[in-house]
Amino acid sequence: MGRKLNSTVGVLYVLLAPALVLLFIFNYIPLYGIVMAFQDFTPFKGVLGSPWVGLKHIVYFWNDETFWRVMRNTLIINFYDLLFGFTAPIVFALLANEIKIKLFKRVTQTISYLPHFLSWVVVSGIFYIMLSPDAGPVNNLLHALFGTKPVFFMTQQDLFRSIVVFADIWKGVGWSAILYFAVISSIDDSLYEAATIDGANRLQQTIHVTLPALLPMIVLLFLLRVSTIFAIGFDRIFLLQNPLVFDVSEVISTYVYRIGLQNFQYSLTTAIGFVQSLLGFIMLLTANKLSKKLAGLGLY
Repeated sequence: MGRKLNSTVGVLYVLLAPALVLLFIFNYIPLYGIVMAFQDFTPFKGVLGSPWVGLKHIVYFWNDETFWRVMRNTLIINFYDLLFGFTAPIVFALLANEIKIKLFKRVTQTISYLPHFLSWVVVSGIFYIMLSPDAGPVNNLLHALFGTKPVFFMTQQDLFRSIVVFADIWKGVGWSAILYFAVISSIDDSLYEAATIDGANRLQQTIHVTLPALLPMIVLLFLLRVSTIFAIGFDRIFLLQNPLVFDVSEVISTYVYRIGLQNFQYSLTTAIGFVQSLLGFIMLLTANKLSKKLAGLGLY
């Protein structure tokens, strides 16, 4: 029995080995590049030949007003993503679970997955067309119902963040709900039957049976989401923003792209990325500790 168990474990480690090798190659070896944050790096001299400057670049962006505006935009959009984007898949999974017709339920889930497979280039094009002031369906509908004049949605600073968050929810709500669907499908039906016998309605069953079963998965995904509070996807923001909304749309990823790749300030962007990762790691540790203290659940 012991030999059979050891053999099974050995096979699992062999299957895991390629993933570990790829993780080491693409996630740990590049960490060597962090040293550029403490150098005046130039491609001609390389990492070994570039002069060391200590904390020069960290101090520079720490005192830069533009950076703090970018940081504020990043945190605000991520907060909206966390508040609405994180809860939307949970709500969607709970609502879809209430659909009793299996065929309709499967069709609903399948349709909700489809936007995930669209690139942000396609999604941004869809939103520009939908919100177009000339022939956009949204403006046409508003004009037909309320007689309003065309609204230039994509150029409105007070609307941009809402559009970005809604686009992310539309694209990812179905795919993000897959894990919740898996947990819900594993709940023992006898728990719902017992709750029904005790007189619980559907809402009470959801609160006292479904949500407690989902709680470990919710906590796990929430902690992982909190760890990225200082990071945000580049392609979503870059493709939806325009010069008229830079004040509210410029985030760390697009800022790093502009000053790093376009202005060749490699050391400064590396320093920003290093501090960004460090802050995210601290946030993860803090959130995990609070979660274990308040809910008794954590990553480790």
